Amino acid sequence: MAASSDSLADILERVLDKGVVIAGDIGVSVVDVELLTLRIRLFIASAQTAREMGMDWWTNDPFFAPNAAREELEETGLAARVAALEARVPGRRDALR
Repeated sequence: MAASSDSLADILERVLDKGVVIAGDIGVSVVDVELLTLRIRLFIASAQTAREMGMDWWTNDPFFAPNAAREELEETGLAARVAALEARVPGRRDALR
């Protein structure tokens, strides 16, 4: 049993180190009319390997990094523009509070 768990640990380490891509398409057709197509792409790797491959989407995703959304708003100046528009609407800020 120990050899089996060692082998599994080795395989998991290799997968996370190198990464694995699983791709597939599922299509649903009726009388040669395609009704639905699902494209499935699954990438399994460690966070470090994913970053090295340029797949670090979670660093800017507001769900995983709430400060990223705030920083993006500040960078684009959107927060300042919204504040300026709110200031132009009379009584609007008081109505929201």
